[in-house]
Amino acid sequence: MSKNERMAHVRDLTLASDAALVVAIARWRQDALAEAYRRHAGAVYALARRLLADHTLAEEVVQEVFLRIWDAPEKFDPERGSLRSYLLAQCHGRSVDLIRSEQSRRDRELKEHRQQAEAGYDIEHEVWDLAVADHVREAIADLPVEERRAIELAYLGGHTYREVAVLLDQPEGTVKSRIRAGLRRMRRVLADAGVGSGS
Repeated sequence: MSKNERMAHVRDLTLASDAALVVAIARWRQDALAEAYRRHAGAVYALARRLLADHTLAEEVVQEVFLRIWDAPEKFDPERGSLRSYLLAQCHGRSVDLIRSEQSRRDRELKEHRQQAEAGYDIEHEVWDLAVADHVREAIADLPVEERRAIELAYLGGHTYREVAVLLDQPEGTVKSRIRAGLRRMRRVLADAGVGSGS
């Protein structure tokens, strides 16, 4: 093809309808795709930029939209609307996909951060609980035998005051007094250790 013929060919494309351009694109004519791009890329980019508010992502969407028309020109139906409308619809769909994908990523990261924070919080509580348990064990161990035995049966063994009295063969009133005295003593010890408050 001579230079003049090529120039005439290009002029033909600039005068061609959008529908004719798509037919030429279907015949793998890159110059037809270039003409479609020249006509409509600005509008497609403007929409993508407005939706995504990101220059780089908007450019990627424009490339994808024109790549789609190159790969599947048969999907454009001139009876259903103009080529520009079709390209803008493709742009809108792809942009919305990216927005949703970005939102999902942010939601996922937020959830992970929250879980990490909660996990850290749980670990701190677990360590604190273990430390408190150690202090409680030490405080119980330091009690007089009668008080310690009564508290162990009532609080660690899960027995009622009456059951503790039966097990220790002591009057219930005595058992209650020993438990109260032991708890007061423990509160003071724990308060001195920085656990809870004294009374």
